[in-house]
Amino acid sequence: MLHRGKRPVYSDNESRTLVTGFSKFFVNKLLDIRQSITSNLQCLGGHFVFIQPQHDGPALSVLNPTTTTEVRKVLTSTRLKPSPLDILPVSLLRQSIDVIAPVLAHMANLSFAQCHFPTAFKTAQVLPLLKKPGLDRSSMSNFRPISNLSTVSKVIERLILNRLKPHLHSSRGFCRLQSAYRSGHSTETALLHVMNQVYSAADEKRATALVALDISAAFDTINHNVLIDRLDTQFGVRDAVSRWLQSYLSDRKQFVKLGQHSSDITPCDSGVPQGSVLGPLLFTAYTSPVGDVISSHGVSYHTFADDTQLLVTLNTSDSAPALERLSRCSTAVRVWFLRNDLQLNAGKSEVMILGTPAQLRSASAVSSVDVAGSTLQVSSQVKSLGVILDSRMRFDSHVRAVVRACNYHTRALRHVRKQLTSEAAQTIACSVIGSRIDYCNSLLFGAPVGVIDKLQRAQNNVARVICQQRKRVSARPLLQSLHWLPIQERIRYKVALITYKALSTSVPPYLSELLQCQETTRSLRSTDALRLFVPRTRTETAKRAFSVAAPNVWNSLPIDIRNTDCLSTFRSKLKTHFFTASYT
Repeated sequence: MLHRGKRPVYSDNESRTLVTGFSKFFVNKLLDIRQSITSNLQCLGGHFVFIQPQHDGPALSVLNPTTTTEVRKVLTSTRLKPSPLDILPVSLLRQSIDVIAPVLAHMANLSFAQCHFPTAFKTAQVLPLLKKPGLDRSSMSNFRPISNLSTVSKVIERLILNRLKPHLHSSRGFCRLQSAYRSGHSTETALLHVMNQVYSAADEKRATALVALDISAAFDTINHNVLIDRLDTQFGVRDAVSRWLQSYLSDRKQFVKLGQHSSDITPCDSGVPQGSVLGPLLFTAYTSPVGDVISSHGVSYHTFADDTQLLVTLNTSDSAPALERLSRCSTAVRVWFLRNDLQLNAGKSEVMILGTPAQLRSASAVSSVDVAGSTLQVSSQVKSLGVILDSRMRFDSHVRAVVRACNYHTRALRHVRKQLTSEAAQTIACSVIGSRIDYCNSLLFGAPVGVIDKLQRAQNNVARVICQQRKRVSARPLLQSLHWLPIQERIRYKVALITYKALSTSVPPYLSELLQCQETTRSLRSTDALRLFVPRTRTETAKRAFSVAAPNVWNSLPIDIRNTDCLSTFRSKLKTHFFTASYT
């Protein structure tokens, strides 16, 4: 096997073996999960009765016709990836948009009127992709199924998404703490919310137990009948829209293909297509009620697609009641998943206790936690949404992993630097290395200086490579010439940017609700300066919480920046402010 970038290139024999093995593995895995769900449900009896909320708002019953203008917008503004199932490449569709757009609009309107999704677009080509380089290729569980659908299919789905998404997201039944596939929400906002609860608990001299739940093949086992019924009763998706979705989900098929070798076509009688446009939205709507199940047990939570984190605060003198509540909650969540044809893999879930060193010493007696009937050992760190969380909240393990990846790409860039222009080298560095440095970096606000210094050295190294300077040359003038903010300022920049978005759009609501405008008892010159109230804290640790860090960073900005009405203008002024403060 050869490697071309991140995607391996297999020999003919390897392709044939992998296609046959993965196709059988995937089918057998789903059968095993279904059998496990059935047997577990038989053991549960009549325990745990869940009352689902009923939709009490306006219903979505009609699919409004599309227009050529809307189709043109989808083709030009949406990121459409090429598909091996395409007869015409995406580039050709865009070049001939004046001819293609009216045809696609007519096709979509026929689909809407007849409540029928074209059968020709219901077959997916699955590409098995190794989850991580270096994993055992003889084990089919180390491969991830990547589904490919035709571009025309995705265009029609995008048109439906434009009609379905606003209705679902505005519905009272949609989980407000689900951060996946929603505008203004991200892994970073989700983790900021989670850590805000952890820091706030630490300020009250309480440690926090965090459980990261794992679901087996979540997207592939969704029950279509349950999904359609839930969209009707909980979200008011009915009549023509419901019939179209039934047609979209039914009679789907897939086959595995690698190189010149393909498997037999197999039917998909459950699940939502992972490579589709509608699949993620339908999955989040399907699993929305689990938030009510968790809240009913007095346990905090946050979800991102199929990743769910449970949090309970522990009284360091007696943690048993909180852990018992967590155990009952996780068991109820497992039962809810089973009754909805989803399997909670308790054995692969992880648990960690976070707090200050003193709080961790007080909670040291807790070595294991019961989660959904399985006893899990407490870990010192857990990887959640691409960030390594550690029990002492230092983020040193996460930063070490980021620095390791940055140094790897910096060395690779050094080898080819002489063949690149300065502009090309800087573009590569920003996209490959800068994106890693900036990923969820707002979580590092208030982190130990030594941890931040590691990231700063990684940034200094790549600046020297771009500017073709030796290792001992001071990096500060180089960073200034590249117009790069130092690490500390990049962190403050991100916090200020998220704060501006939360204030101007109230999205995500779980962060905007943490921000309150400062009230004054008498008229002052600063009344119109949009200052935020800074909550009082007992410890330095609590100052890292978003509810405290965001107002502190925001209030330190000049008035003209805080009063900016346009996001792009705010970004520009904000970077200029931090850049001037850093290098002047």
